[in-house]
This record gives sequence, structure tokens and C-alpha cells, in this order.
Amino acid sequence: MMSQVLGEQPHFQSRETPRGWLVVLAAMVGVAVGMSPVPFYTIGMFAPELSKAFGWSFASMMGSIGVQSAVVMASSPMAGFAVDRWGARPVAVVSLLLFGLSFMSLALSSGSLLLYYAQWGVMSVLGAGTLSATWTRVVNGWFDKNRGLALGLASTGTGLTGFLIKPYTAWIITDYGWRTAFVAVGLLPIVVGIPVILLLFHEKRDVLATVDAHEAPEVEEYGLTLMQALRSHRFWILAAAFFLIAFALTAPTPNLENILKSFDFKLAQIGRITASFGLAVIAGRIVGGWMLDRLWAPACAFVILLIPAFGSWLLTGDVLSSQAALTAVLCIGFGAGFEFDLLAYLISRYFGQRNYGTIYGCFYTVIAFGGGLGPVVYGYAFDSTGTYGTALLIGVGCVLTGAALLLLLGAYPVFSASDATNPQQS
Repeated sequence: MMSQVLGEQPHFQSRETPRGWLVVLAAMVGVAVGMSPVPFYTIGMFAPELSKAFGWSFASMMGSIGVQSAVVMASSPMAGFAVDRWGARPVAVVSLLLFGLSFMSLALSSGSLLLYYAQWGVMSVLGAGTLSATWTRVVNGWFDKNRGLALGLASTGTGLTGFLIKPYTAWIITDYGWRTAFVAVGLLPIVVGIPVILLLFHEKRDVLATVDAHEAPEVEEYGLTLMQALRSHRFWILAAAFFLIAFALTAPTPNLENILKSFDFKLAQIGRITASFGLAVIAGRIVGGWMLDRLWAPACAFVILLIPAFGSWLLTGDVLSSQAALTAVLCIGFGAGFEFDLLAYLISRYFGQRNYGTIYGCFYTVIAFGGGLGPVVYGYAFDSTGTYGTALLIGVGCVLTGAALLLLLGAYPVFSASDATNPQQS
């Protein structure tokens, strides 16, 4: 029977080996060259060049991010199903190859904005296997006691991309042109990501199967089916919580520069203050992951999510000092870094590994919707009122409500072989 223990980690398959940390390193690389950070951090570099070449407005080019978000809402559950069905490693290799090729195809842009959007749509389908579900599923399988820290370290790949890819792209554009730059960036998933994944990224059950065939069926295959998860109250609590959390944590990020500008900060000051956001994201991933291993995750989340709530609240006043602005940016960045690690951890603990990819893909759709809606609502509020104060207060309420909802999840279920097809609670 499936038992529950509040704040205590499940003890099945708790063996952890040094090889697991090599898997974390591979996942970090996979995250870094995947579809989540690469287009997001490079679109701003390519936009002036495309505008100059084709006369496109910046708003129309940024619409490509909206296309990506909309398509990912549909493609991420399918990618999660593929990971569960065929394994994370083959899905990662194929998707990295196709994502790289589809990104390179942007070098062929001819001036048709519709074709440009279509290319982004195709890329969002083919590259969905490089999103978080693929990497976190395998990392979860290697860790129990240090699962949160491992997830946090793996997801720092986005921070590495943010730090390195802008100067790389700028150099290629300056010396060789924007078409060559699209090819050079698109090569990264292929020439960097695929070799690392083939060499180091292995699921634990596959490794054990080569050592002891008797151990393979016992490794990380317990948990709920998608239909069982959908019938669980926990699924809908998590969905509501993460819609609110994604809305509140994503909305301020693309608006940070304009928020600070509304307080009459100069451009140079804004640049210095917002540069700290990336470092705060990395800190949120690592510190948050470390805490998840030591505290009951919903309580840990409630405490940590108070930090970005405080950061948003600091920005609601009529005046803002440079010190308060820096504090606010650090707080919001810390919370943004914690979000995806928290989701991966909670899914693995409350729903198990059996259909982790499919279930994670469903929640990614929720996050994509909430995260895509947030910046639009904040921008509309500013256009209507000339201030972000009301929108930020709504964001504070959303993140606090989402954090409180997580406290309703209850104790972690502990799955066993007999629960794999018909889990019950005792």
C-alpha cells in the first residue's frame, strides 16, 4: 500500500552514485543549448538586424516569442509522452538535432513575416524535446536525498546561456553578418549538446540494466498514470498554484527595465541594476534546490516565494531608491530561478516517475499560459494607467495565493511496485 510521510523523503531507490553528478553536468549542458534559453536570449541581438534588413517592427519580431509560447503549450505534453515512451536520451538527441537545424533555417529569412512565424512554430514543435521535462526526468531518477540540489544545478544551464551567448552572437553578427550568426548559434545544440548527451546522459535504469539485469525493473518506474493524476486533487491544486506563480514571477521580468524607467532611473543605472537578475536566478536554483532536500517542499516553497513577493511589493511605491531597486530585482530573480526546480521536484514526489514526462508536459502548458499572460497584463496596465503599481500588487497576491495553495498538497506519497497500476493510500 502507498504510505504518506509529511516532510520525510521516500526511501525507495535511494542509492546515489558519483555517476549521477555527471548526468547533472550533461543535463546542465542540454538545458543551456536547448529551446528554452537560446531563442529567448538571442532574439534581442537579431531584432535590430532583421528590422534593418526587412523593415519589420520590433513588436512584430517579438511576436515570435508569443508564437513559441502558444505552440509549446500544445507540443510540451507530446514531448513528455515521447520521453516516457522512448526514453529521455533518444528524444534529447533527436530534438537537439532538429532544434538546431530549425534555428539555422532562420538564416534563410526572405522578408515574409508569416514565413518567419511559421519557422518559429516548426522549431517549437521539433525542439520541445529539449525542454525541462527531458532533463529533469533523468536527474530525478539518479537522486533521492540530493534531488533538489541536483535539479537546481542542472537548471543553471539557462544562466550560463544568458551569460555567454549574447557576446558570442554579437561577435558573429559583427564580423560575419546575421545570417551566419543564425547558423553559428544553431550549431551549438548539435556540436556541443549532442556529443555531451551521448557520452554522459544516461537513465539510471539503463545503466543498472547493463550491470545487473535483475535490478533494472526496480528503478524509478513507480507512480501514477496520467489519468490517475488527473483524478487526483493534488493535480488541480498544483495546476492552480503554478498558474498563479508563473503569472506573478514571469510578468515583471521583461518589464523590469521599463518599471525602473518609470522611477526616473537613467539607462546606465538600469543596466547595472538589472544585470544582477541572472546571478539571482542561479542563486535561486541552487539555494532553493538545497532547501528542498531538507524541508517539506510546500513549506519550503511558501517561505522562498515570500522573497519575490517582497521584491514586487518594493516596486509598488511612489519613489524607489537605487538600493531598494537592486533588492527588488534580486528578490524577483531569486524566485524566478526557483520556479521550475520546484515544479520538477513536486511532480516527482507527488506523482512518481512512471509517467513523469507526460505529467510534467501538462504542467508546462499551465506555466506557459500563465507566464505568457503575465507580461501582457503588466504591459496593458502600464499603457492604461502609466504605472505598474496595481499590476504589481496583483502579482503579489497571486504569488502568495499560489504559495498557500501548495500547503494543501499534504504528505509525500511513497510508491511501491504494488502501487504502480492501482495506487492506494493507507
